[in-house]
Amino acid sequence: MTDIHDDYAQAGRQLEGALVAPQGARFAIVASRFNNFIVERLIDGALDALTRHGAQRDLVTLVRVPGSWEVPLVCSRLAKSGKFDAIVALSAVIRGGTPHFDYVATEVAKGVASAALASGVPISFGVLTTDSIEQAIDRAGTKSGNKGSDAAVAAVEMVSLASRLSEAGL
Repeated sequence: MTDIHDDYAQAGRQLEGALVAPQGARFAIVASRFNNFIVERLIDGALDALTRHGAQRDLVTLVRVPGSWEVPLVCSRLAKSGKFDAIVALSAVIRGGTPHFDYVATEVAKGVASAALASGVPISFGVLTTDSIEQAIDRAGTKSGNKGSDAAVAAVEMVSLASRLSEAGL
């Protein structure tokens, strides 16, 4: 008995991106300086992943913003510029003792999603939203992997998928 997914793949009706950056693909990383000791690890993970997955280092632009709040605006501007095939948003919002976390985390997520939808440019979400510094450290390269790396790999796959969708006339 064959799996229905295999049948679709063999018939050519399944499209997915590869984990190799298409030649000439242009990436931007938008990273906050606030919580820099965490975000630097996310940036390292993203740059490493982009390189390992075939992105050309000279076609990767790193843009620094003050904090998480500014990430969506800059992602939107870069996406609208037409100079990037995908953007990786990196930041860390760590819960404190006030509701500030909830406002910032929610609006950053909405803003990044809105920028991607409005522009049609993939923006992968590598913004940590954690309850503690320990959780952030775990997600920036220790126990829980590196979410900067994960976001960069998603960006590579989305650029590849966009190419395949265009080839299929979609």
